[in-house]
Amino acid sequence: MTLGVLAVLGMAFTMFAGFWTEWLWYRSVHYSSVFTTTLSTKIGLFFVFGLLMAAAVGVNIWLAHRLRPPLSAMSMEQQSLDRYRMAIAPYKRWLLFAVTALVGLIAGASASSQWRTWLMWVNGVPFHERDPQFHLDVSFYAFDLPWYRFLLGFGFAAAILCLIAAALTHYLYGGLRVTSPGARATAAATGHLSVLLGLFVALKAVAYWLDRYGLAVKSSDFKATDNWTGLRYVDANAYLPAKTILFCIAVICALLFFATLWRRTWQLPVIGFGLMVLSAILIGGLYPAIVQKFQVQPNEQAKEAPYVQKNLKATREAYGIDDAKVTEYAGRSTTPDKTKLRDQVDATASIRIMDPNVVSPTFQQLQQIKAYYGFPNNLDVDRYTKDGKEQDTVIGLRELNLAGIPKNNWINDHFRYTHGFGVVAAKGTEADSEGRPVFTEKNLPSQGDLGSYEQRVYYGEKTTTYSIVGGPQKEVDYSDNEREMTTSYPAKSGVNLDNPINRAAYAVAFNEPQILYSGAIGKGSRILYNRTPKERVEAVAPWLTIDGDAYPAVVNHRIQWIVDAYTTSNGYPYSSRTTLGDTTADSLTATNNSRAVVAQQNQVNYIRNSVKATVDAYTGEVKLYQWDTEDPVLKTWMKAFPGTVEPRDAISPQLMDHLRYPQDLFKVQRELLTRYHVTDAQTFLTGSEVWQVPDDPTNNSGSAVPPYYLSMKMPGQSDQAFSLTTTFTPNGRDNLSAFMAVDSDPRTSDYGRIRVLKLPTNTTVDGPKQVQSQFNSESAIAETISLLSRGHSKVEYGNLLTVPLDGGLLYAEPVYVRGGSLKYPLLRKVLVTYEGRTAFKDTLDEALNEVFGVGSSTRPPETGTKNPPNTGNPTVRQALQDAQKAFDAGQRALKDGPDWDAYAKAQKDLRDALKRAEEAQSKAGAGKS
Repeated sequence: MTLGVLAVLGMAFTMFAGFWTEWLWYRSVHYSSVFTTTLSTKIGLFFVFGLLMAAAVGVNIWLAHRLRPPLSAMSMEQQSLDRYRMAIAPYKRWLLFAVTALVGLIAGASASSQWRTWLMWVNGVPFHERDPQFHLDVSFYAFDLPWYRFLLGFGFAAAILCLIAAALTHYLYGGLRVTSPGARATAAATGHLSVLLGLFVALKAVAYWLDRYGLAVKSSDFKATDNWTGLRYVDANAYLPAKTILFCIAVICALLFFATLWRRTWQLPVIGFGLMVLSAILIGGLYPAIVQKFQVQPNEQAKEAPYVQKNLKATREAYGIDDAKVTEYAGRSTTPDKTKLRDQVDATASIRIMDPNVVSPTFQQLQQIKAYYGFPNNLDVDRYTKDGKEQDTVIGLRELNLAGIPKNNWINDHFRYTHGFGVVAAKGTEADSEGRPVFTEKNLPSQGDLGSYEQRVYYGEKTTTYSIVGGPQKEVDYSDNEREMTTSYPAKSGVNLDNPINRAAYAVAFNEPQILYSGAIGKGSRILYNRTPKERVEAVAPWLTIDGDAYPAVVNHRIQWIVDAYTTSNGYPYSSRTTLGDTTADSLTATNNSRAVVAQQNQVNYIRNSVKATVDAYTGEVKLYQWDTEDPVLKTWMKAFPGTVEPRDAISPQLMDHLRYPQDLFKVQRELLTRYHVTDAQTFLTGSEVWQVPDDPTNNSGSAVPPYYLSMKMPGQSDQAFSLTTTFTPNGRDNLSAFMAVDSDPRTSDYGRIRVLKLPTNTTVDGPKQVQSQFNSESAIAETISLLSRGHSKVEYGNLLTVPLDGGLLYAEPVYVRGGSLKYPLLRKVLVTYEGRTAFKDTLDEALNEVFGVGSSTRPPETGTKNPPNTGNPTVRQALQDAQKAFDAGQRALKDGPDWDAYAKAQKDLRDALKRAEEAQSKAGAGKS
């Protein structure tokens, strides 16, 4: 008995600990209303629907028992049942309670999971847009229809359970007989069960009626597109009238079942039910198939065109691509003298040669300082102003890395090493003479262009474990050249552990008994957890979908994580659906799962970037800002959770400077634009204009190329704008079909404007994969890359950037080398190509000068020609031999010590030798031509 009581108390306290710690956390971040609203909604739904189900089943069991015949028939069947009746007689009340409690618990648990559906239904606001078929506001499909379907499903479950429970009870007490002589059912049992069957058929009638509206949001495969949503010709002309007819038949059939109360015969209801089933087969299945076969297929484009047009319009509106501007682009330069274009390059784009997805190990090696610091695998791109000029900047935080602390134990992991320290930033468009980033913020503590700010990073992308701070145990702050600095966290973030109940609850919740009795916890101790930015935003706004890439910015002397968040719906009529997990996948998410979107609803057909959120890296404070002031889905959630989202006007100018267009929304839109860039139904149906997002040519992931942030000027723009860009290729081919960019600077009136440059279909312009292949096939380039790859060195390609220039397309790609025992990449070369002219130089300026024939003593080759290899030239051979000697000297320097001075000299000799080889090669090629 004692053990049983202790087990029950233990389970009860475990449940209490989970509830209590969650409440404490929400209270600590000042979003307790989210916890209470969500919890009260779940509890309300649990009890309301649990009690309804329990009452329905219980009443029908009681009624069946009350309607039992006074005398049971004399038969072997009834004699066998007598034993069961006698066995359960003393426990009838308890058995009734147990059965009803069980079904009530199951129904209540199922209903509580529908808290989002309930809140959206009860708080829904109109879209002020109507569907083209039924002319109902979109809110009916987005907010009302899901709730009605839940109620219908609950009704069906209740009717079936009641029918089963009543039938079993009638059978047990003789109201239904299988083998006994005489009637198979008493009049009372017949009337009871027929009413339940009538309710079931009546619910089926309601289902048929709702199915009519469900056609507007029904998914179906259509050869023009997957995940088609909305009515097609066969839906409007066959399924819709069929559902109406079946509704009428089901109503008549339900009335026939109810009439059994007076007629006491199953004949008419059974005939009616059979008619309904036959009608469902003939009218609901066979007739639409005949219409599809003999009316639609012989003239499909003409029949489907009006419905495709509705789908085109709805899909473009639902994904925010209806204002995308598609313009024709020649794909070929109109300037005969290419030297005149050199100056236009700098005005057109700030070409970023520091790839944030490659240089993280370089930041790690040069700016880690201490082994217990680390940088995310993928850094971020932002923009900062220096001397009145805005600069694209690669930025990362020096976060805590527990794997690098001197000794792992509970005190070190959770008390002493608790936070990272400082921002590290570098110019995106420059590298120093050694190929390293040009840091604008560096060292420990960090110093540079960002001025003074709170540098401690308690909340970050790599901070995935809990820390206990502010108590008697001092924390490691940072180390300078003389000593280790310590600190004690003074902020009020986290949950106070002064209370023994709190300590006991967290000891259970985190499965760590030491929290309960450790002397390292005392007055002022606070526990910090849920520390990644996406995790915190998702917790305080569980109705939002979170962008995969949170990024840091220094705002008002604080490090703020900026998180983009989306409102989504799966009920926008006629809009085609997309799977967020698949659509937002690219070569970065393939290698770094932490960049994947955090989706509350994976299948959606409506999305808006409605919320911009910030998370303070020091205090963990979360703020949500309304970004899309017109989004009805956000307005609905703001009604459900009042006070959680601040108005857009609350965004400070300093924060506005660092907001940008989100990547995951852009990836969803570019995927939709592969098909929905056309606005004509006939063109859409032919599929002749279908595009695809190309695979990333710089690696072997086989996944889509990620979009790139780049300050650039599109045709028609007067100045450069911070933009997000991507390319398209024709379906199944590698040449370029279009280039897409969206203005990502919210300080401009063009923010969010999508521009698509569509290349002519009668000419061939190289796409990313072809350009990369062209780079690799150049003999001189291939030989140089082979030389750079010798030994233990590894060549890595950076982002292949595309820039529209004078009707043509300029490609630029940084090339990095991890040399020998160096475990981090350094920029060694820059590849540039423009209309068949290719350059492979040490710097971007040199490469651009060669491509456009500026500063060269020889005439540049004509468009489409390439410098022929001439490695037989004695000067070239000598330069390559010198390069090999320098490379070998560098490898020896790494093995001896390593000797960094000797290695640096060898690298300089290697670059000089390669440069001589390229110049000699160029002169030889020019002389031959």
